Amino acid sequence: MRKAFRWLLSLVVLIGTVSAAGLSTAAAAGPADATATADTADIKDRLLAVPGMSLVEEKPYTGYRYFVLNYTQPVDHRHPSKGTFQQRITVLHKDVSRPTVMFTSGYNVSTTPSRSEPTRIVDGNQVSVEYRFFTPSRPQPADWSKLDIWQAASDQHRIYQALKPLYGQNWLTTGGSKGGMTATYYERFYPRDMDGVVAYVAPNDVVNDEDSAYDRFLANVGPKDCRVALQKVQRETLVRRTALEEKYKEYLAANNYTVNTVGSLDKAYEATVLDLVWGFWQYQPESACADVPDAGTVTDQALFDYVDAVGGWSSYADQGLTQYTPYYYQAGTQLGSPDIKQPWLGKLSRYGYQPPRNFVPKSIPMKFQPRVMRDVDTWVRHHATRMLYVYGDNDPWGAEPFRLGAGAKDSYVLTAPHANHGANVAGLNADDKALATERILAWAGLSGATAKAPHDAKLDRVEGARKFTLRP
Repeated sequence: MRKAFRWLLSLVVLIGTVSAAGLSTAAAAGPADATATADTADIKDRLLAVPGMSLVEEKPYTGYRYFVLNYTQPVDHRHPSKGTFQQRITVLHKDVSRPTVMFTSGYNVSTTPSRSEPTRIVDGNQVSVEYRFFTPSRPQPADWSKLDIWQAASDQHRIYQALKPLYGQNWLTTGGSKGGMTATYYERFYPRDMDGVVAYVAPNDVVNDEDSAYDRFLANVGPKDCRVALQKVQRETLVRRTALEEKYKEYLAANNYTVNTVGSLDKAYEATVLDLVWGFWQYQPESACADVPDAGTVTDQALFDYVDAVGGWSSYADQGLTQYTPYYYQAGTQLGSPDIKQPWLGKLSRYGYQPPRNFVPKSIPMKFQPRVMRDVDTWVRHHATRMLYVYGDNDPWGAEPFRLGAGAKDSYVLTAPHANHGANVAGLNADDKALATERILAWAGLSGATAKAPHDAKLDRVEGARKFTLRP
């Protein structure tokens, strides 16, 4: 699970009125009375009345109030007295009478106003959260053993408990990729919090050592001539290793990049090249097959530039890895990561698909916990309630999706045809789109409603569309 066109993230907290007395009155009142009492105070004042909440900045946006905040969280939810950290969250406030969507990408939070697809569908508020240990939401000193899916789910649970009295209508949780995984884990540990879950392109690596599903996927995805052309380009990049590594060396020097974490320029070079095929299908449309160069005639520079455009030569430099250390740590301790074979490379590969351990500083201890994903998978199969999974037909991460069993209720797994890692409800076929939209509205307490918030080119843009591949 490596680089990715980043889905935004963000999340915020809590409630309050102007004074302590007003806060007590709202808490003691019923939901309707609490909302009425809260409405007498400015939303910023109510948020900042929450213990542990502080304002970073407010950004104006027509039709909304948008706040970037810090919220004090326990480092260890099992032992709250053993230290705290500041978690970065954002609130896109529309109206306390509207539903609220809790969003996370599973990475850093965006501090630019934006809406997830479910937020637009329900025309609601959005509370976005930064995943713990992504900076600046990292405890100091960092005890990496406290970076796990239960602790992160408990962060979300605590925020929800604080904000629910203010935003009293129905709540949904959502996220794409690692954010979709995060939404699933939150539901698994706190199934009574949310009224519905919308998880996009969420990988489900149940058995970390068994990854044949990814190999089968890559052997059949897209048009055959496109697959073959990509494989030839990838091979050629390894065949020309000596010449292209000189370019890579120059590239690293020009950008003041180092490769100490991976261990050598050669290992960082190969790790980038081995991501090429996966990275293409993760984020390129089928129409991009026309842009795959001819491996037999492409120049060294054009080949180097193509790999950079699809995968990014900065991916395995220390400076490219540092921001994502928390992800690689989780991939190597709980989430799992793919180990694809790529047989068309023959003996050209010296290291194979490198494990997450290679991308985390050696000073950080890591030990894989094989039961964690099995537990989540079993829970989803037998207990999923009001959960929607959306996958892309051409997305490698969908090769191991979440599946529903006999115990699931009002839950769905839908696939968007020809879509990649950016798959969404809008890209589903007409019947599936109608079903997904209807269920999202129903879970939000808007049964029978059809209107969505009007599209806003700035607010609804895809955040963080960068040259990153192979992170979910």
